[in-house]
Amino acid sequence: MSNRILALAAVMTLAATGCGMLPQQRQAAPATTAPAAPTTPAATTPAATPTATQDGRPALAETHSTMTPELKVEVVGLNRVKGKHLVVQIRLTNTGDGKDLPWTGQMGDHTRKLGEIKWASGIGVLDERARTWILPYKPESSPCLCTDQKRDGVGYFIDPGASITVYAVLPAPSGNPETATVVTPVAAPMLNVPISDEPPQGDFPDPDAEPVTPVTRRVVLPSESADRTEETSDDGKDLQVNLSADVLFAVDKAVLTPRAKAVLARTAKLIDASPATQVRVEGHADSSGTDTINDPLSARRAQAVRAAIAPLLSRDGVAFQTKGYGSRRPLYSNDTDEGKRRNRRVTVTFAKPEAASAQPSPSQDVVSTVGPDADLTGSAKADGQPIAMEITGLRRLPGGLGLLTYTVANEGTAEAWFNDLHNGQDWQSYKYQAASAVVLTDQANRRRYLPGRLQVPTGDEAGSYCACTDVSGVRLSTEKFGPGQKREFWGLFALPDSASGLSVKIAGFRELQVPIQ
Repeated sequence: MSNRILALAAVMTLAATGCGMLPQQRQAAPATTAPAAPTTPAATTPAATPTATQDGRPALAETHSTMTPELKVEVVGLNRVKGKHLVVQIRLTNTGDGKDLPWTGQMGDHTRKLGEIKWASGIGVLDERARTWILPYKPESSPCLCTDQKRDGVGYFIDPGASITVYAVLPAPSGNPETATVVTPVAAPMLNVPISDEPPQGDFPDPDAEPVTPVTRRVVLPSESADRTEETSDDGKDLQVNLSADVLFAVDKAVLTPRAKAVLARTAKLIDASPATQVRVEGHADSSGTDTINDPLSARRAQAVRAAIAPLLSRDGVAFQTKGYGSRRPLYSNDTDEGKRRNRRVTVTFAKPEAASAQPSPSQDVVSTVGPDADLTGSAKADGQPIAMEITGLRRLPGGLGLLTYTVANEGTAEAWFNDLHNGQDWQSYKYQAASAVVLTDQANRRRYLPGRLQVPTGDEAGSYCACTDVSGVRLSTEKFGPGQKREFWGLFALPDSASGLSVKIAGFRELQVPIQ
């Protein structure tokens, strides 16, 4: 069939080795209805007239690569199969007229090593309510149930004006939603892409035909109090409250300070507001000292926190577990003083409270409402060139998530490297460099929100990856701007339910008051 995607050769290869194929749509009609109109550049973008290629379907959503703006990325198929799998089809178009564009490096999953740069392994969906970044299945026969450049005979380069279509098969998002947020490694997530329950148009391997392993990344959303007494990590299921040991205890002591009372009272209120019946209290130290000192000290500190929090609870039926880990589980690098300070902590973990209960009441003397005509631009200098920044959206997503998008442009006459985007706070630890130098602040509740993290399970390239624009590896030149060149960046954050706007500080640009859409 002329409308089958270029991965058909791959499907035949898999079928020859015993892998079945999913049911397919035999008609050339589009798989779904047209997408909903967006309100910002971060939303699903209405499709332009499709390029005259082998795959002429209208796009359900489109965006452009941050690193290579000439690479247009369009979702042309999003089909739920058997109620539990999702087939994502992406059309990649070289909109330039000067040079061929490589696609494999840009579309690959940077959170795991696959041995070669030839897979469309970075295509996936964001399940906001489950706080999960879902990537293609890993079958026994290959690293990825997705397009393989060599196996499928898809060219490594895309000619100017030409397109190719690649695919990925992955678990469907939870809750049988009508739309999904489609993610790729190259640009901001594409929101509200309609899902069809009709068979996909084309031939695709059936994940039920051989053993497959789901590949998912837990999305963890960190925040911290303005006074730095505690920081939290919310993965959608559990809330992890990291209490500063420097606030709770004197040096080398396990007796709570007078200041600790208010900090522990706030934590007790969060436990009261949660459905938790089990609470873990764990003591941690930095890399200073020896295990002989750190291990018993961290255990005694955990016990002191448990003994103080338990009588503050207003409900029964909560059991505590305590343990000291010494310096064996650092959150951040111990190479900086701030990293060490944050590693000296007592961590209290319990089932996540209801969102509204997890936030303190706004103070009466601070107004968080931001007008629709707010100035959302900033300026800076890099290599002597004027650099302009504009926030294009702060959108509220399901599950307490928020998507921030912004553009950075070189308004000068010469090339410039703007490296400030990856120069985040020195204690933030990510596997690779990313545009992480962004902080959102809720002035009313005196709380700061930091870029989300994609947590890779232990044993599979363990580490935290920023849920934001990647600027490392093949994307190393993302922070290089030619004269007049503009790029869009993005990041995922937690958003407080009560706020209509937040203060946003991006790198060295001025702090801006940004409305939440």
